[in-house]
Amino acid sequence: MSSLRVFVTSLGIISPIGENASQTVAALETSACGLAPLALFPSSVEPPLPAGEVKSLAPGAMPRTHRLALSAAREAMATADGPPDAVVMGVTTGGMPASEPLLKNNCVDPAKYRYHGTGTVAHYIAEALGCHGPVLTVSTACSSGMVALKLACELLTSGRARRVLAGGADGLCRLTYYGFNSLQLVDPAGARPFDVDRRGMSVGEGAAMLLLEAAPSPPAGAMAEVMAVGLTCDAYHPAAPHPDGAGALQSMRLAVADAGCAATDIDYINLHGTGTPDNDAAEAKALHAVFDDMPLPPVSSIKGAAGHTLAAAGAVNAAISVLCIAHGIIPANTGCRQPDPGLQLTPVDAPQRRPVELVLSNAFGFGGNNASIVIGKPAQTGLSRRSSNGSTAFAILGSSCLSGAGNCVQTLAALRGAAAVSGIAPAMAVMEGLDEGAVRRLKRLPRMVLSLAIAAQASAGAAAQPKAVFFGTGWGGLSETHDFLTRLFSSGERFTSPTDFIGSVHNAPAGQAAINFQAQGPNITLTDGDYSFEQALYSAGLIAHEAAGPFMVIGADEYHEKLTPLFDASAAAASAAADGGGALLLQPADAATGLRIAPLFVSNDPCSKLTMQRLIAVLGGPENIGKKYGAVFAGIPGSQRDKGNEQLALFIQQTGCNCPVIDYRKFTGQFASASAVAAVIAVACVRAGELPAGLCSAGPASLRGWGILLLGLGQCITAMEILC
Repeated sequence: MSSLRVFVTSLGIISPIGENASQTVAALETSACGLAPLALFPSSVEPPLPAGEVKSLAPGAMPRTHRLALSAAREAMATADGPPDAVVMGVTTGGMPASEPLLKNNCVDPAKYRYHGTGTVAHYIAEALGCHGPVLTVSTACSSGMVALKLACELLTSGRARRVLAGGADGLCRLTYYGFNSLQLVDPAGARPFDVDRRGMSVGEGAAMLLLEAAPSPPAGAMAEVMAVGLTCDAYHPAAPHPDGAGALQSMRLAVADAGCAATDIDYINLHGTGTPDNDAAEAKALHAVFDDMPLPPVSSIKGAAGHTLAAAGAVNAAISVLCIAHGIIPANTGCRQPDPGLQLTPVDAPQRRPVELVLSNAFGFGGNNASIVIGKPAQTGLSRRSSNGSTAFAILGSSCLSGAGNCVQTLAALRGAAAVSGIAPAMAVMEGLDEGAVRRLKRLPRMVLSLAIAAQASAGAAAQPKAVFFGTGWGGLSETHDFLTRLFSSGERFTSPTDFIGSVHNAPAGQAAINFQAQGPNITLTDGDYSFEQALYSAGLIAHEAAGPFMVIGADEYHEKLTPLFDASAAAASAAADGGGALLLQPADAATGLRIAPLFVSNDPCSKLTMQRLIAVLGGPENIGKKYGAVFAGIPGSQRDKGNEQLALFIQQTGCNCPVIDYRKFTGQFASASAVAAVIAVACVRAGELPAGLCSAGPASLRGWGILLLGLGQCITAMEILC
């Protein structure tokens, strides 16, 4: 067990009830409500639905989500003596608040969409703060911010970082405002969590960022300690919670157990509490099961005051939990006038002043993604609660890919015959292994992900059932996003598709995979353009030991004829359209032998020679590199061609590398998840002991029993290795 603990040394928060921590505390003390009829953009719903809008947010050139995130980040870092070692954020809307008007007006200038990508928010924060370490973006719907805190804790306790800025942010936009309303999940009277007459949520916006530090005992000024975070997946429904709250129950139990406390030690429970009938009922059932029908401590949700801030919600809840501990306050459950007797809960009806030492907080999202966190008052002595298992070596049980040539077998056959594999993955290959009736309502990306996952599992044998899913996607469901917005705009913002809204969420395909396999462990979607698959694999290296069995790592992106050229600069610069993906069924590798993959390096500093030196040191130095790898697969995005080539030349110069170096995007085509396809091809090459003719101009080349190093170059520098 690790001797390191995780402490919150500062935080920043901006929401409809306060633009900083002090204003937030004042609002909690007075039960202030920030819900009001939407004013940010014209609403076709009359009267406009109540929403949690941050009216104090200053205008600016950056999208609304980015500005909210920067406000919270600057507050959190105001007294820090240097940049964080890493930034981990939960985001779902990204640049959508700025992209929607552009799409509505048929703007076709890709430069205008520069900050559309969900991952651009974390990079914007990292650049503003001077962070050159890992920058990770989680997109697991409304649990995103809390899942980001989990990954940050693992970065710290595994020794990969000393100080991490983590949290979540989302700005109000038409996609979420009209999307949730299309599901009939918005209460026209404003959110009333746990009220007998509750009818739904109120969409909100905001950001919260926590500065986390690893130390054996509380550092000076520590506000609280993150005791534990539990993650589960319902594997039940794309949008609805398990009716008995089974996943929520397990995430709370995991968090409480890992914190080394009993449920009865909890002083206050900060509930997810959206105000929707099903969510509140499921959370209440889970809560009673956690406490085994014993009396509950005070409970409340703040969403009747601030609205549901979506990806920020879990981080906002965590930040408020810290403020409750620091200021001795328990917030009221604003909006609830008559508690629903069927839930057997009595939410706090007025703010309470009392000591708070231990808080349990929840965040649940689409796809059945559940996160629960236990935060405590910092103590000089504490239980070591997390494994320091920093192992990132995974045994490869199965693999699959989709490319322009077709499935994995067809892709490898094309490479052996020196044929191209780039292009749009054929529809027949995408549908392979799928029941047409079962997937009739799914569009291209979730079908790709399901097909990849099923094929990877089948290649490993029926007994190897994945318990967790890690998914990387640069752009998410573009077909669903396009169709939702097209119908919205063409109808004068009166009509939308609830099915397309659910599918537009980046983690929707991973949720489908979890349902297919009944994988109830962590279900995490990472998104950062060309580095999304690498982030998914890297995140698996942080928490896969909690999966208790095999797990799936998938990377996939679809080509959309209208949106891809606008959003993906590399695809826009390519000579031909391409898409596809890859999947690996893995398990922790206890032995140092056998076919295995390891994520080794993630950096947000593309220009520094020092970063290249750090990478080479992580790889064991030039001598070890020369004896370990029989080939290098270099991933150079088309939009980063000059920079990537410079980095590759520097790597070769500093290592003396003389093995074959393959620019794999020349073969796979330009799309965000090309690295997932390259990884599966590399697995096949290492297994066969040679590179196929399609990758080498002089014909097949022997790997001499060595492995393959995969480098990601350009805006970020990443490394993963495949060895036998």
